[in-house]
This record gives sequence, structure tokens and C-alpha cells, in this order.
Amino acid sequence: MFSNPLLLVALAVTAHCAAPPVDKNLKPCGESYYLPSQYTCYDGNFLCPVSDGEALLRCGGACYRPAMYGCSNGELIYPPTSGSNSALTGTASGPSGTASSSATASSSAATCTGTPTTLHLSDPPYENYFYSDCHSASQVVVTSPLSGSNLTIIGPRLLVAWPAGNSGVVAFFAPQNGVNGSLGIELFNGTSVQPLDGVYSPANTSSLTGNAKVGISTLVRFNASAVLTVPIMGSIRTMRDFTEGPSILVPSVQNAITFSQTSGGGAVLSRLWFDNITTTSMSFVPTTTTNTSSSITINNRSLELAAGTYNFTATFDYPQLEQLSETEVLNTQSQGLIEQNADQVTSLSFLSYTNKLTAGAWRFLTYFGRDSMISLLLLQPVLSEGQGGAVEAVISAVLERLNRTDGSVCHEETIGDYATYLNLQKNISSTAPGCTYQMVDTDYYLMPVMQNYFLESPVGQSRKDAFLATVSSQDFGNQGLTYAELALINAEKIMNTSAAFAAAGGQTEDNLIHLKEDQVVGEWRDSTYGIGGGRIPYDVNSALVPAALRSIATLSASGFFPEYPEWTTLAGEYAQVWEDSALQFFEVTVPVDQARTLVTNYTASASDGFPSYASNITSPIVYHGLSLQGNNDQPLVKVMNTDDCFRHFLLNTTNQTQLTAFINQTANNILNPFPVGLSNPIGLLVANPAYGGDAVYAANWTNNAYHGTVVWSWPMAMMAAGLQRQIGRCSTTPVPEFCANQAVRTKALAAYNHLWDLIEANSGNLSSEVWSWMYSGGTFESIPLGSLPPPPGQSPTESDVRQLWSLTYLAVTRDTGLQ
Repeated sequence: MFSNPLLLVALAVTAHCAAPPVDKNLKPCGESYYLPSQYTCYDGNFLCPVSDGEALLRCGGACYRPAMYGCSNGELIYPPTSGSNSALTGTASGPSGTASSSATASSSAATCTGTPTTLHLSDPPYENYFYSDCHSASQVVVTSPLSGSNLTIIGPRLLVAWPAGNSGVVAFFAPQNGVNGSLGIELFNGTSVQPLDGVYSPANTSSLTGNAKVGISTLVRFNASAVLTVPIMGSIRTMRDFTEGPSILVPSVQNAITFSQTSGGGAVLSRLWFDNITTTSMSFVPTTTTNTSSSITINNRSLELAAGTYNFTATFDYPQLEQLSETEVLNTQSQGLIEQNADQVTSLSFLSYTNKLTAGAWRFLTYFGRDSMISLLLLQPVLSEGQGGAVEAVISAVLERLNRTDGSVCHEETIGDYATYLNLQKNISSTAPGCTYQMVDTDYYLMPVMQNYFLESPVGQSRKDAFLATVSSQDFGNQGLTYAELALINAEKIMNTSAAFAAAGGQTEDNLIHLKEDQVVGEWRDSTYGIGGGRIPYDVNSALVPAALRSIATLSASGFFPEYPEWTTLAGEYAQVWEDSALQFFEVTVPVDQARTLVTNYTASASDGFPSYASNITSPIVYHGLSLQGNNDQPLVKVMNTDDCFRHFLLNTTNQTQLTAFINQTANNILNPFPVGLSNPIGLLVANPAYGGDAVYAANWTNNAYHGTVVWSWPMAMMAAGLQRQIGRCSTTPVPEFCANQAVRTKALAAYNHLWDLIEANSGNLSSEVWSWMYSGGTFESIPLGSLPPPPGQSPTESDVRQLWSLTYLAVTRDTGLQ
């Protein structure tokens, strides 16, 4: 029998005389017998193997994969050309021995009627390529060190990510000469600026999954001889564990990768998933432009490649998602954005599917509850509504994944190969997906999202009854419950957990919302030191809880939650207490002299050379700390931050003295330059630890920390939208008192415009997840966060080149009337 079914180009297996089979599943091919799941019989006496669920075709005396080769006059040709497969020699025999069309179908893949959607985004040392057609969506990331790259964290790498199954492949390379930094790789195509081509092979009768094999093909060039040192195939989660953890490799994943030589001088790596039916493959085959002696050597589960050009193909056969096209993801009024903001809309489409929106490319190509709901809150004015639209994709995805036992909203889904792997760790043989529910902030976004759509959108109003009557059907444990029942479970949790603080005399620290006991993270600053080890987060308690309560009251007044008619009044009463009383627990006031000393000392300890601007401090510094009960016995984590944006964007508070002071402090911190405030030429920093007064602050909130002195795109968008909302209240009734305070109102307007100046000055970074800075030559310069070594004890973090909530500037725009 054929010993290796994973070759792209295999010598045919000729039939040999054999006794009649005992196994009735074996079929005759000439004088031998075969299993149709493993071979295809051509001309009644010529076997070709089934490779990764695909029936290889016959070409003369060889077998081949049509995505990789063509056949002309009985000879293999490379690359395949249109019409070359018409010269097949022989026909395939099906299980009964009659002619079958499966092989022919494999050679003539279904053609997409539309033009593929492509995008190239350069973020040195990362080059990102996107490809979508009617069959699948792929992202390819090529990492090639630059002359100034930190070679301890930046090395040659070729990565493919697929939203379907949150899956992909990655290959890490090293130079054969051992000189770190000497190896460079690049994708190219001699006829197009877009180097990617789609791969599609229809499912056939022998496919284990019954799914088509899809992926991408491209040409990759190595400037020097290379060694493929580490391949990872299957789940993006296992790839993240390696790149962001302490280089974690799962033996059961790695040992399942098979390495096979091809007769074309190439090699193919293939891995069967834990479900035992899905296969991921990647191959490297020398092109005709490469020296014929440059074949690939398999050596101790690694590949050795000579300098030159190779055809690289990556495929898998997992069920695909239904992508929302550029026209489908936007509402009718916003179609003009396709031309005005082409790459942002293309990116939004790549992240958007009919049953969910994914968080970011490449590291988070899957459902994240917080990300999708924050994105919806900011993007709703331009998103498509109604059945099959983007808005309902977000809301239904959240409800499908809700924890029906306690009302928690899913933070991140676990799907595909990683889900099966985690199930096996529990001795469960199942491919069922799972969810993580460790975050506390995510629970509070659902009610505002539902209010905005079902009460404030005409389309949402018309869809309310039909949508809420929908019965959960996805495999997250909620089958049989309607969306209305699931929403109620979440609302009950919010009412129950907020009641103690809202009760008479209940305004104590103990009654605020805490992180879950077994978790060190719980809101959007979800890195180890994001909120300084705090147990009581500022954003959740000061903004998210009262916002959710306000929405419950409004929804209840409109007929939602008929089981609790008292919520119309009670939820509003709860919200008022939270709005008025939670903020004070987080307030920090630093006297002028102390503030100048702290800023001066912080600047000196940072050793980056930037100025302290201490002379700018002429009044006490006021801000609200990140959390309570922090590390090192810190009762209040004293880090200035951008989380004021939640309160400005989500709430119209009515305690006038408090509101005026809060707007004033936010404006001051936006206008003041870092390290006095948050303003930096590269954007608004999400954290400023200068006022901590403890060395631990400067050590943990740095320019190379995920939530340190760095810029995240979406908080600037939410802050801009929030300030616009608060300033806009000056034209409504009742008019807030701050509107009559000329100094505060003028300062708020100045902060709004200064923020927009920063946003516009950094337009090239806005669609990415997070970026950092270097101070050189007297100026701050933006750089990718992933190009910096991580802080001691922390893992490196690579920013996504496109993040869902960073695309919100499609809807959040500057109000020129406020200039």
C-alpha cells in the first residue's frame, strides 16, 4: 500500500495481484483492492492516493494536486495553467467501479463570480496581506528583520491566519549561516502587487470532513539559505501561546505534524487536527526560477531551504464562515465610505461575518464580546441593520454565548482545534466550542447595545419581536432558550449584583463590583499589570454599571422584561446612586508642589530623555485611579488614564458639581503633555504612572507594556465621541451647569479639538490595535509595540495591524462646528 498519503506529487501505485478481500469495504482496481477513502482508481488499474481528503489526479505515471501542478500530454507542469488539466489520462472509478466525476470536480474548482478582495498593509517589520473570495478569507503576515530590529524578538516568520476555526499556520525561520539578522523573506508576484491567490478544491466522496479544501498560494523569496525551525499548525491560540507566552509548544500538536518530500524537490507539512478529520497543510516547492539543485531537505523535523523562490501553499478543510462584503457590512447611507475609506472598510469586511464580528487580525480572528459590543456602540451609525446585518450579528453572537446559569457574557470563544484540545484535557472527546467568562466588564455592555438598536433605530424597532423570539441554536449550551430569555438572564444579574451598593447606606468599597476571585484580570486592561493587580476596576464601577442600569430602566419602560415591571423605576434609582456615589472612591488629588516633584522624579527615573514639563503644573492634579486594592498593598492604583471616556460616552450624569469637576479634570489631563498629563505627539496615552510615588509604577507602566504608556486607538475615539456628547448637552434641556461655566466649557472645547488634532496627526496608526513610541532627537516617534522587548517578567505583545474597535473612526468623526 502507499506509505505516505501526504505528498503533493506522488508516484502512482500500480495494482498487484491479490486474493479477494475479506473486508467488504475494499474495492477492486485491476487485480488489487483498495479503500475509496484512501485511493482513487484510474483506468481500472492505476491507483492515486487521497491526500488530506483530496483525491489526487493522474498525469501519465504520476499523481498530482491540481492546485499545485497542471498536466499536459501526460507530463506535469508548474505552475498550473488554465486548461492544463484537460489532458487527464484516464477516468476515476467510484466505489461500484463505474465512472465517477469526483476527480474531474477536483480539477475544476468552482469559480467565484466576483473579484477577490485584497489588501496590503505595511507595518515594518511586518507586512500584512489579506485575501477574500467567495470560498474563504486569509491573512498572511511576513516578518523580516530590519536593520534596526531587536533580533531577540524579531525574526523571519511566515504566518497564515484564517477566521474559520480561528486557525492557521506559522513557520519560523533561521539563517543556515547562523548570522542572526541576515535572513530576509518576502512575498512577491511578477504580475501583480497582490501576491496571494486563493486555493479551492471541492470536497469529494473520500473527504473526511466533507468540506472543501481552501487557503492561499503565493511565491516566497528567501535572500539566503534558511532553516524552518518551528512550524505550528492548527489553532491561532497555540500560535499565540508560543509568540506571547514563554515559547510554549504543545507536544501533542507538534508531534502530529508530518514532514514529506515531494518529487518536485519540495516538502509538505501536514497535521490532522484533534477531531481526527480536519487537516491543515503547508508546502514549499521550488519554482522554475530557482536553481534545480535547490531542493528542500527534511532534516530532523525541520526544513532546509536554499536561497531562492518557492511556491508556498497553506490549506485546510474546516467549515467556512459567511463573510459580509463591503456593501453588506455598511448601511445604505454609508456606502460612500467604500470609496472614501477603502482600506478601513475592506478591513471591517474581513472581520465581519453573518453570525459574529471578529476582534482583530491576526491574533484575535474570533469572537470577543467586549470588543464587538464596544465596536457596535461606536460604529452603529454606519453598520448594516436588520436580519443578516452586522448589528444583529453582534447581538446574536453575544446572546448565543451567554452563560445561562449566571448571566455572564462570554469574553472569548474557544473553537476549532483548540476547543477539541481543551475538551481532551478534561477527558472529553468532543469538538464542542467553549467560552471564557472571566471578565466582569463585558456583562454591562449588552443592555446599552440592545437599547440603542431596539429602541433608537427604526429598523431595530421593527425587528424587535422577531429577533427576541429567535431560539438559540449554536452549540454553546443555550439551545432551546429564546434571545428574550437570555437577555433577561443578563439583566437579572446586573440588577442583583448592583443592589447592595444602591441600598440605603450601602455605598461602601465592599459593595462595589470586584474582579472574580480566581482572576487577575477582568476588564479591557487585561494584561497582568493593566490595572496594577487591582480588584475593583474604575471603568466598571464608575460608568459601566450605571449605564447598564439606565438601559434596563429604559428597556423596561418600553415593554422589555415584563416579569419585572418594577424595574422601570428601580433600575433608574439604582443607576442614580451608582452615578453619584461610585466616582469618589477612585479620585486622586495631588497638590502642586508634590505633583511637580513626582513628575520630575519620574522623568529622571525613566531615562528616556523627554522633558518633565513640571513647570506646567500650576494647580492640583486631579484624576481617577485605575482600580482599588492593587498590588503591593496599594489601596488605590494611582495611574492617570483615559477611562474617563466611558463615563462621558455612556452617561448623562446629573450631579452638577460632580459633572463640572469631572469634565474639567478630563480636559486638563488631555491638554497637558505627558508626563504631566496624557497628551503625546503620537496620541493620547492610556496610562501615565508619574503620580504613583512608588517605583513599581514606573516599572510596570512602560512604553513596552501592553497597557502602559502606549496609545490604543479606540479609547481616543470613545473620548472624542464622549466629549462631543457632553458638550452637545449644552444645546439641550435641561442645560448642565458646566455649560454656563465659561472656563470649563472653553477648556472642554479646547480638549476636544486638541484630541482631534492628535487623532488626525496619527491617522496612519488609527486602524491598528496599539502602538508605542521612542524618544529620539528631541521628539516622540511612533513605533510598533511588538518591536520593543517586553518588560521584565512579561511576554512580548505584537499588535494587530487591524482591530475591529480601531475602525470606529468610520463613524466617529470630528464635529467641525466645535472648532
